[in-house]
Amino acid sequence: MSSHGPAPVEFAVDLSSHEMLRRAHVLDALGPDWDPGAALRGEEEAYELLYSGLTAEQQRVYDELVSAGVLPPRGGGHAAT
Repeated sequence: MSSHGPAPVEFAVDLSSHEMLRRAHVLDALGPDWDPGAALRGEEEAYELLYSGLTAEQQRVYDELVSAGVLPPRGGGHAAT
């Protein structure tokens, strides 16, 4: 008897069929009228609105965060990042 325990057993699960089913359910839930381009444009508009009208101090902090790479720059098409 070995002191190292039982031999390892290979174990694999193929989840690709489950992923395809998940994607089908997501697209079904979104419905036929979902427009991904409009959704991205809406997110970009919301991002612009979120960071508009900042005070001087808020703008300074925002600029620091952009410089550090924590936030993407405004107007760069970075919706949903």
